[in-house]
Amino acid sequence: IGENIQLLVERPDGTYCFRLHRDRVYYVSEKLLKAAASVPRESLVALGTCFGKFTKTQKFRLSVTALDFLAPYAKHKVWVKPGSEQSFLYGNHVLKSGLGRITENTAQYQGVVVYSMADVPLGFGVAAKSTQDCRKVDPMAIVVFHQADVGEYVRSEDTLT
Repeated sequence: IGENIQLLVERPDGTYCFRLHRDRVYYVSEKLLKAAASVPRESLVALGTCFGKFTKTQKFRLSVTALDFLAPYAKHKVWVKPGSEQSFLYGNHVLKSGLGRITENTAQYQGVVVYSMADVPLGFGVAAKSTQDCRKVDPMAIVVFHQADVGEYVRSEDTLT
């Protein structure tokens, strides 16, 4: 979301911040943060909305719980055709044949928000091809690598925090 991160931190309804707790990054209001200060750190399970977590190799993985906050401010977007929505929601990559639209100047390996053609955010991904490469690639080539989708709420509801 680039510079739009400022819009997440300084909101009209108060100031929000990001906090790291047990390898997870949480998005939390400062009012809630001050209230949680009275709870011992080892007793605290979660705080605010989980935006993602750091893997054991210290790479950050964005969680689907951040989708509602990041989607309105996304710079790079991909729209999938109705026939490919279900495939993406089952955890599969987006193929060129399922690509509806893509924002201009999307670079290869750029993070993107995946939308349905009705502008409903479905999840996150990483562009496997740039916008220019997508035009000339064959229909069965992967154009967006799957990272997270709203179908995870059903598939892994036990492990989501």
